[in-house]
Amino acid sequence: MSVTPVSFARQGSARARLEIVRPVIADERQRRIPLRFNPTDYKLSKSNTFAEITIPGLETPPLQYVRGGTETLTVQALVDTSDTLENVRKAYVNAVRNLLRPDSREHAPPVVRFVWDEEVFTGVVEKLDVNYQLFRPDGVPLRAMLDLSLKEFRPAATQIAETPRSSPTVEKSYVVRRGDTLSSISAALYRRPDAWRELARANGISDPRELRPGRVLTVPRLA
Repeated sequence: MSVTPVSFARQGSARARLEIVRPVIADERQRRIPLRFNPTDYKLSKSNTFAEITIPGLETPPLQYVRGGTETLTVQALVDTSDTLENVRKAYVNAVRNLLRPDSREHAPPVVRFVWDEEVFTGVVEKLDVNYQLFRPDGVPLRAMLDLSLKEFRPAATQIAETPRSSPTVEKSYVVRRGDTLSSISAALYRRPDAWRELARANGISDPRELRPGRVLTVPRLA
């Protein structure tokens, strides 16, 4: 016996869905956007940005961590209405497409989470590709493959709260970039702009204004 999307769905409940986190929606039916079928897989991707420290004579330049990259989720979801013959665009696709539209209260697209038995990912819909695959004789679409890409959403206040405020347990180095000041470097490394004096003392800097791009600073741990 061949397995169709509809017969597969009848074998068990499809729990994969999107839920609107922001703005807050009290009605659960409006907050939840079902995908009808569980995806076969999903992919999480995250990267970091590093700068190469130019030191003459070295074959491989040392790397300096600059910042973390945004994590992304990509998932392919099938939606199908071949059992009811209703328009799959109206039944499923439009609700997902609307997640790309700015919300009038937030002035930005909604923040959503991808849920599959448990919360997997929270972010905003960055991209949606829709491939219609099955039609009624009059052209009404009955099946569509949705290629979804979500970009991680983490408020700055949450990230600051989760970031350890203590200094590193070992000394590190930092390459000065154009526009840097001891205060801005201290804020980035220690989360304390007022700790710039520790940087100045550790590097023998008597005049903070004489901070040239390309200089490698020693970053001491704070006591």
